[in-house]
Amino acid sequence: MREDKKFYIVDKSVLPEIFLKVMDVKNLLESGREKTVQDAVSSVGISRSAFYKYRDAIFPLYENTRGKTVTFGVNLDDTKGVLSSVLNLIAAAGANILTINQNIPINKIANVTITIETNAMDSDIGFLMNSVENIQGVISLNIIARE
Repeated sequence: MREDKKFYIVDKSVLPEIFLKVMDVKNLLESGREKTVQDAVSSVGISRSAFYKYRDAIFPLYENTRGKTVTFGVNLDDTKGVLSSVLNLIAAAGANILTINQNIPINKIANVTITIETNAMDSDIGFLMNSVENIQGVISLNIIARE
């Protein structure tokens, strides 16, 4: 019998320290700051066996969105140019914008749903989302769905 995997979203503040250190090792290797697994695990203070045991069990939410369709909701100030700035940033990141749905602003807040395809993106979705959140006039940004 095959057991189906179940995935959960958990706040990192409640994760055991080993999972956070495994992520630190993965980040060191991906960024190139450490060249080998041995150097990276030594740097964060865990064993190679602990890293290999957990490396495929933990990843950022954004890591498995590469090559996917991602839909996110954005609340924006109803100010000229804010939506344009968001869309330009998404396009500059190499994402393909599939749909945009904007509701009529209520209390000077516009709710926009944007669906993108991430295949050709230069960076990961986490970096894109952080960049969008830093745009003047962006109130909130949340992933609604990914396929």
